[in-house]
Amino acid sequence: MALEWIVVAYAAGAEAMMLLLLTLPGSNPLRHGLLSVTKTLLKPFLSILPFCFLLLLDIYWKYETMPSCKTLNSCSPSENLRHQKSTVKSQRNALLIAAAVAFYWLLYSVTKLVDRVEQLQFQIKKSAKNE
Repeated sequence: MALEWIVVAYAAGAEAMMLLLLTLPGSNPLRHGLLSVTKTLLKPFLSILPFCFLLLLDIYWKYETMPSCKTLNSCSPSENLRHQKSTVKSQRNALLIAAAVAFYWLLYSVTKLVDRVEQLQFQIKKSAKNE
């Protein structure tokens, strides 16, 4: 199960790096090349969304099937510690899923916006040459 989380973490990291590089001011030559790379990678990164949904269902299933310690003596200290660790890992993984989805949405929005800005700049240069 750890491999799935590694994939989500690397995808979220790659999305964050592309988002950071696209929004850096004054990097026009880099931005043009990164824009074309990002536009081609948006479709493969879209597969992270259903993947995150399935991992979220896995977290929910683990939460629903987790045994509960109703009384103080019903669980041993090691079981109690194991359940607490599982809860912390589930919370961490839920944050990772939220970050991956948020970074994808931001990357999609920023890529669309930067592409539109470059198109408008091209039209301005084209109209300036015609005058």
